[in-house]
Amino acid sequence: SITPFIKTVSAPDANTVQVTLDKPFYPLLWYLGGQTYILPKHVWSSVKGDGSQYADPNPVGTGPYLVKSFTPQLVVLSKNPKFWQPGKPEVTELKIPSFNSNTSAELALQKGQIDWTNLYIPNIQKTYINLDPQHNHYWFPASDIVMLFMPLAKYPFNLLPVRQAISSAIDRSKLDSLGESGYEPPAHPTGLLPYNKDYMAPEYADLKFTQDPAKSEQLLQGAGFTKGSDGIYADKNGKKLSFNLNVVSGYTDWITDCQLMATELKAVGIKVNVNVIAFDAYYNALQNGTYDMALLWTNPGPTPYYLYDALLRSTNSAPIGQPASSNYERWNDTNTDALLNQYASSTDPTVQKQAIIGLEKIMVEQMPSIPLMDEPYWYQYNTSKFVGWPDQQHPFAAPGTATYPDIEYVVLNLHPAD
Repeated sequence: SITPFIKTVSAPDANTVQVTLDKPFYPLLWYLGGQTYILPKHVWSSVKGDGSQYADPNPVGTGPYLVKSFTPQLVVLSKNPKFWQPGKPEVTELKIPSFNSNTSAELALQKGQIDWTNLYIPNIQKTYINLDPQHNHYWFPASDIVMLFMPLAKYPFNLLPVRQAISSAIDRSKLDSLGESGYEPPAHPTGLLPYNKDYMAPEYADLKFTQDPAKSEQLLQGAGFTKGSDGIYADKNGKKLSFNLNVVSGYTDWITDCQLMATELKAVGIKVNVNVIAFDAYYNALQNGTYDMALLWTNPGPTPYYLYDALLRSTNSAPIGQPASSNYERWNDTNTDALLNQYASSTDPTVQKQAIIGLEKIMVEQMPSIPLMDEPYWYQYNTSKFVGWPDQQHPFAAPGTATYPDIEYVVLNLHPAD
C-alpha cells in the first residue's frame, strides 16, 4: 500500500530513518509505524535469494521476548532481560501451543490450560463462561468482514451477473445463526462495519442483502446460461457452473458456512464442492489466484479506507500464478485507485468521506467480492493468573492473539493477579 508513494528512503544518522514521498499520503503512519517490520541491515543485507525462507539463527530486535524453544507443537518465549521498558514484561514466559482444530483448542481452554486465545466457540456462555464465571471472560468487538472471494481474472467470475447470482442465493442470516452461533450478523453490501456508520452514503443507509433464489436464476439466464437436466447451469459451450469452495480444515464454523452456501447455490443451479484443505494450501491458492471461491477475512483499520485499500488497490494484486499481497480477488480498476488516492492525499474529512462513498458505490454496484458477515475479534481470556486484559470498559487494544502489533500492547499491560 505504501510502496507507490515512496520516493526515497535514507538514514541521515544512526538513529533516524527519513522517508520522502513523491506525493501526499496521510495514512503512512498506520502502515509504516504499525505494520512494517524493521530489519537489521548488518544481518539481512547479506541474505541471498528468497528472504522469506531465511531462518535467522540470532535475531536482532527490541521486543519484550526472546525465543526460548521451538517445536511444531509449542513455541516458548522468555522475557528479554535487556528490554527497553524497565520492569516489563511482568509475564516472564509465554507458551504458544499449536492445535489442529477449534475443537481441540476449546477443550484445552475449558480445562484451564489456556489463558488467552481467539476461538470461535458455540454457546460460549454455557461451554466456557459458566465453568468459572469469576475468571473466564470473552469480548467480541467488531473487527472486519468475512468475504466470499473469487478470482475476477478467471471466467466466469469476471461476469458481474454470476457474482450477483451467487450473492443473491445466500441466506446470510442462516450463516450467522447456524454457522456462527449468532455472533456474526449479515454484512452490509458496502462492506462497512457498524462503527463506520458515519461514512455511510445516505442512499445506502437502509440497504441490506436479501436471499432471492429466483433473482439468482434470472441473472444467470440473462447472462446466457442454460440449466441442464442435472439442474446445473452451463454456458453456450457446455461449461458448467461447477466450482470448488476452499476452506481451512479445523475452521469448524467456516466449514459449516460453506456447507450451507453449497446447498443454497445448488438450489439455484450452481454446483459447489466444499474443499477442506490445510491452511498453507488454502492461503497459497488465495495469494496466487489458483482457486475458484474461498472464504476470507478482511484487513481492518481506523477508517473504511484501510479495508478498501487492502481489498481493492490494484498494486496489492498480481497476475494469476503470482502472489498478491492482499487483493486476492484481483480487482483492477483505475477509478477505484483514484478514489483510494483521493482519500490518502487529503486531510479534509469531507474529501475523504466523498472518496469512501465512491468506494461504497463500487462495492454495491460492481461487487468485486461478496460481503457475508461482520466478523468479531474472537477473544477469550482467563484472569486467575494475570489481569490487565482489554475489555469493553478498557478497549486499549484490539484483543485476541492474532492481531499485530496489538498483542504486544496487551502483554505489556498484564500483571500477576493478587
